[in-house]
Amino acid sequence: MCDQHEDRFACPDCLIHHSEKRDSYGLIIHDGGSSVITISYCPWCAVKLPNGLD
Repeated sequence: MCDQHEDRFACPDCLIHHSEKRDSYGLIIHDGGSSVITISYCPWCAVKLPNGLD
């Protein structure tokens, strides 16, 4: 959580979003909305991430 932004999609420091509903991860697109690009692997360590869409 950010002490300056109520919505994590408004915070430029938030890069990754986890959807508990879909059990998937995505990169936040900071375009003023709540868009994400779903990812299958961690961008830092390349570990396969859970993807509830499979």
